[in-house]
Amino acid sequence: MATLKLFFGVAIFLALALAGIKIIPPFFANYELEDSMKTEALQSTYSTRSEDDIRASVIKQARNYDIALTPKQVKVSRVGGFGIGTLAIEAEYSVPVELPGFSTTLSFHPSSQNKGVY
Repeated sequence: MATLKLFFGVAIFLALALAGIKIIPPFFANYELEDSMKTEALQSTYSTRSEDDIRASVIKQARNYDIALTPKQVKVSRVGGFGIGTLAIEAEYSVPVELPGFSTTLSFHPSSQNKGVY
């Protein structure tokens, strides 16, 4: 009986470890992307970069974290002038996760906003 309990305990531990290995990396990549978007919003609020340039930069940063974004998935909006307005960056994407006997899709919506000085 003790051997059976040990076997089930090890099996549950291995199943949880496998699930963690598959699920944690997309969340960590999303956190890194959101941090990059915050930095991009902060720097771009005070520069003359266009919305298309900012969008391209966010897509390039997402590739560094193995996130495939298209220009349609990234929304950049600027309200007001350079340095005095508000810059908002939003993205929306999903990541499929395949586990033995179960599959799901994780949806992420990272965003960042920075207001100018005035």
